[in-house]
Amino acid sequence: MTATRGQTGLFAYLVDDLRADLAAGASRTLEVAPGGTAWLGRWALIAALIGATLLFFCGYQAGFERVNGLAAQTPPSVWQWLTMLGDERVAFALALLFARRHPRVLWALILAALVASAYTHALKPLFAAPRPPAVLEPGSFNLIGPAHRKGSFPSGHTVTASDFFVVWVYFLRRAGLRWLLVGLAVLAGLSRVALGVHWPVDVAAGMAGGVLSAWEGVLLARRTPWGVLDPAGHLAFVTLAGFFAVALLISDGGYPAAAPLQTALGTAAIASAVVLYVVGPLIRWGRGAA
Repeated sequence: MTATRGQTGLFAYLVDDLRADLAAGASRTLEVAPGGTAWLGRWALIAALIGATLLFFCGYQAGFERVNGLAAQTPPSVWQWLTMLGDERVAFALALLFARRHPRVLWALILAALVASAYTHALKPLFAAPRPPAVLEPGSFNLIGPAHRKGSFPSGHTVTASDFFVVWVYFLRRAGLRWLLVGLAVLAGLSRVALGVHWPVDVAAGMAGGVLSAWEGVLLARRTPWGVLDPAGHLAFVTLAGFFAVALLISDGGYPAAAPLQTALGTAAIASAVVLYVVGPLIRWGRGAA
């Protein structure tokens, strides 16, 4: 009976400890940073205008040869590292590093990811656009990694990268950090052209869609606070992110040069989750019991 009471006490403590941390984390980021919406509105508009200009005035394949050719002068590993930023596994693994301290951001990311997924998977079959390897002659362009042939519009990697980094732009107040995240998202998108698997129009559409998805995710998160404060829901999201982190250790996604970084990130994310959600609370419980 004593062991049972001890186990119950530990479980109750862990729940209360998490609930207290979530409440503290929610108050840490109460409102969207000033100017965040304006930043994202301009970003989405610029991306949409670039995509529309390329598509309607220059053609669907416009800009590919120039961007792909210039990118060929850079070591292939660089573009494999950058395209990793658009891998949904990476986005969720990164979320583990701050989930407990910033649950409001995690909840916004979860909702934004759902919107982004709907955007991507609705448009890809609708347009059924062929990718460069399905249209261009082999050897006539720079191809790195798998030769994907279908589902070109929009670029899913660009949607994911823009979605993830844009949510952070909403909450960050330093202009320098905002510009850094914008730059990373742009580079992740350009990497898809550099690798030879997307047209620039796909990237522009992916960026506009990712930004709008992040905007919608933040709005939904503000209207549904249960995803921030509910321990059970929070742990479900963390567990999901943990599966994505483990997946980084299993597959390189067809880009072997990025495998070491993926392994390092996946390991760091899993270790962080173990420390934040298991080791740390157990140590605090032990100190309290003593």
